[in-house]
Amino acid sequence: MTDTKTTTPYAALLLRVSMGVMFLAHGGLLKLGTFGLAGTMGFFGSLGYPPIFGAIVTFAEIGAGIALIAGVGVRTVSLLSVPILVGATIQHLPAGWMFSAQGGGWEFPAFWTVALLVQAGLGAGAHALDVKRLIGRQAATVNA
Repeated sequence: MTDTKTTTPYAALLLRVSMGVMFLAHGGLLKLGTFGLAGTMGFFGSLGYPPIFGAIVTFAEIGAGIALIAGVGVRTVSLLSVPILVGATIQHLPAGWMFSAQGGGWEFPAFWTVALLVQAGLGAGAHALDVKRLIGRQAATVNA
């Protein structure tokens, strides 16, 4: 029998870091590195969204990636990232189920949405930067 008290924190760590890497890949490498900020904003504009949404999504994905990898505010970051993936899912609905379809299908962003909800439920897991604990430790040192 598996002891979930010892494995769950590491499962949450694996999920958190893998999603963080994916956010960096989509925000930093793809949107900034491949398309550029102007190209990303233009693409969002071509979809009927205000072009500034392209910049917001790009920097939100980069910030979420960094926060998830570091393990900072994981529950909040996960929940705040859900609307981005719901938007991506809706945008890909016309292309059908498989993401390999022309225009990309909706199964990948839908799965990623669910994974973010799972992460929000699990929390940061092992090896997370616990800012509250660090701040509390500093406050205790200052007050001592």
